Amino acid sequence: MEIEGIIIKALSGFFYVSTGAEVLECRARGKFRKTGESPLVGDRVSVLPEQGRGTVQRILPRKNRFLRPAVANIDVLVILASCAIPVTEPFLIDRMTVLALRQGVEPVICVNKTDLADPEPLCRIYEAAGFPVVCTSAETGEGVQELGALIGGKTAAFTGNSGVGKSSLLHRLCPSLEVETGEVSQKLGRGRHTTRHVELFPLGGGTYVADTPGFSSFELELAEPVPKQDLESLFPEFRPYLGRCRFQDCSHRKEPDCGVLAALAAGEISPARHRSYLRLYEAAEQIKPWEKRPNQ
Repeated sequence: MEIEGIIIKALSGFFYVSTGAEVLECRARGKFRKTGESPLVGDRVSVLPEQGRGTVQRILPRKNRFLRPAVANIDVLVILASCAIPVTEPFLIDRMTVLALRQGVEPVICVNKTDLADPEPLCRIYEAAGFPVVCTSAETGEGVQELGALIGGKTAAFTGNSGVGKSSLLHRLCPSLEVETGEVSQKLGRGRHTTRHVELFPLGGGTYVADTPGFSSFELELAEPVPKQDLESLFPEFRPYLGRCRFQDCSHRKEPDCGVLAALAAGEISPARHRSYLRLYEAAEQIKPWEKRPNQ
């Protein structure tokens, strides 16, 4: 008889499904290879158990899914940034906020390593944009309780460029988690020997957190661009000014009498955020009509 559960880890072709009573090591039915659909961490699935193992029979309806990080049914995407080595480029954060909002996921900006540098420059950008922001130190524990409150009762994915302290912060949130940590290469400013797979950890009270491999600029370039016509609504601070442009199809780049550009000039929109919008818009313009996927 089939039972339902949630995939908490995917590794080397195996799916580890928590049913509430136990965790089953499962393979997916061959039909998934034929359809091209693959189960993801966070998927709720129907499993046929047999002698302590099981087979994933069906993927239950998803509320959302991401390819980078490869996870499904996320309520909150905690975008972890660093205010010290390696300092996170705002564009990496902005790319992820756009992807999250497009999937109906709440982005939370977490600026880590406050024991090493002042987090205010990064925090101000995202507080002004209207995102929940929390400053943390995995070293001292600062802000960890506040972060826990923001994700309480939700399924949260953690992502960020390598070396920002995702695994160390997860240790702080739940010391019993066996999450591998790595030191940052002083030469490269990147993490070494860090997380290589996505894993979902239950923290109790209906809270799950996913530790995910760090994204890099290269991986973000491979991510599917957001259509240019959707971008303006995915920058929350643009929304109050969208009806104030002379042209109905204004791209908010160089048009005269543009409400967004006027807000930018008045200091009401961050120049860093607008630069990210321009980069994303330009990337979207490079997509040829025949390259677009059906959902675009």
